[in-house]
Amino acid sequence: MNKLERFWRHLVTTRASGQRAFPRKVLDEIQKTIAQGESLHRAEVRMIIEPSLPLGDILDGMHPRARARELFSDYRLWDTEENSGVLIYLDLADHQVEIVADRGVGRLVQAGEWQAICDTMIRELQRGAYRDGAIAALEQLNALLQMKLPANGQRPNQLSDKPIIL
Repeated sequence: MNKLERFWRHLVTTRASGQRAFPRKVLDEIQKTIAQGESLHRAEVRMIIEPSLPLGDILDGMHPRARARELFSDYRLWDTEENSGVLIYLDLADHQVEIVADRGVGRLVQAGEWQAICDTMIRELQRGAYRDGAIAALEQLNALLQMKLPANGQRPNQLSDKPIIL
């Protein structure tokens, strides 16, 4: 896709588009799925949905991966006791999903395992099944994290489970 097409797609994908794709009821389901998963593993999971990137970033050619890393830092997902923050980032305009994980988790999971979760969500996004894609990806992520970083008793929730729509 060329730069002009991408620019246009991000221009017309608004915050309202994100709220239509992810209404409050769906956001509540996502939050519940994250919380349930965190009872099974020691990672701290956040989901950030960005309807469109800032237009200046589009003109500069910013890739969703770079934006996900920026948001990982901005939202301090690295600030957990076991370096176990995990971000699932959805660029709605591009239908791209990126996972950024802190080193405590990242060293335990292979790139292909992360990509399989992203692919699950992207498949559903392409069908317009935003809720189903988010929940399926989170359930897949929770199962993976339960195997790689299982819970070891009660622990405080260090990051909010509430998904963010920018």
